[in-house]
Amino acid sequence: MAALLQGSGRRRLVFVRTPRERSVRHYGTHHHELRLSREDLTMSTPTTTGTTTKQEALRSRMPNPLPFVPEMAVVGEGLHKVIKNGAIPQVTIHLLQLRAGQMLGSTYFTIRETGNLRRIGEAEERITAVATWRDAAYFTDAERVALELVEAVLTPNPSGERVPDELYAKASAHYDDKAMWSLIMAIAHIGFFTPAALIAKPIPGMPPGQNYSE
Repeated sequence: MAALLQGSGRRRLVFVRTPRERSVRHYGTHHHELRLSREDLTMSTPTTTGTTTKQEALRSRMPNPLPFVPEMAVVGEGLHKVIKNGAIPQVTIHLLQLRAGQMLGSTYFTIRETGNLRRIGEAEERITAVATWRDAAYFTDAERVALELVEAVLTPNPSGERVPDELYAKASAHYDDKAMWSLIMAIAHIGFFTPAALIAKPIPGMPPGQNYSE
C-alpha cells in the first residue's frame, strides 16, 4: 500500500505493507519455521476434549520398555524375521494382524496395520472390509482362512477347542508346514506385543522407537 506523506515542504511516497502483506511475505519466506511454530504452539497449549487433553492423547502411559527390559528387542526381532521369511504374503500378515487389533480393541494395532496395508497398495475397500470379512467378497480363500484362524485363536470357546480339527484341515489345505508355522508366528507376533499395546498404550501412528513418550 502506498501512502503519500508531506513534511518540510517535500512530499515522499512511502510503501507501507498491510498486515496481510506482511503475513504473506513471512509465510513465503519462512514457511517451514512458521509451520513448526504453529505445531509447537498446538503442543504447548493442548485443547481439552471431555476430560482428556490433546497432549495427553499423544502420550503413552509408560516409557519405552527397552531401557528396562532390553531382552524384549531380541524376542521382537526374532518374531519379525520369521514373519518376513516369505512363506506367506505380507498382505496376509497385515490383514490378520489388523483383524487381531480390531478384536483386541487396540487403536495402536489397528492404525499401524491400516497404514501398513495402505503402504503396500491395498484398496480401501479391502482394508475397511476386514472387520466384516465373512460377508465381504474382497478376500481370497487363503486370506479368509488366515482371518478365521486368528479369530479362533483370540475368541474363547467354553464348549470346545478354539481351533478345531476342521479349521486346521481347512488352513492346511492352503498352507504347507512352513507357511503354517509362519502364520502361527504372525499371530504370536501380535500376541507378544498385546500386553504392551493394551497396558502401556504406545502412541498410535508413530514408528517403533518413537512410539513412547520417553
